[in-house]
Amino acid sequence: VQLQASGGGLVQAGGSLRLSCAASGRATFTSYAVGWFRQAPGKEHDFVAAISWSGGSTYRDSVKGRFTISRDNAKNMVYLLMNSLKPSDTAVYYCATSLRESTLINDYDYWGQGTLVTVSS
Repeated sequence: VQLQASGGGLVQAGGSLRLSCAASGRATFTSYAVGWFRQAPGKEHDFVAAISWSGGSTYRDSVKGRFTISRDNAKNMVYLLMNSLKPSDTAVYYCATSLRESTLINDYDYWGQGTLVTVSS
């Protein structure tokens, strides 16, 4: 599976962005869970959200109520809608696939390139 993340940009605090993760390749996308991780400058990757093949979702506490993960299996797409953005959300965001819905980075095998989200105060 090949993944490509897009949709990042510069936004003011309180604003919104929608990230997209496009999947391609011979593997069946619907068989995978998809997660979003982020990496702020000088920090390690942090789990943000994940969605199972059936649509179940998990979020890190700091984004609950603000971020929504969704998927469109017919289009091989996963989305991350980010509302009420804060400067602390500034990071490079990555999407990745896993055989199960997980918060653990080691459970994810295929990764897309990142997309930069910058939230100004």
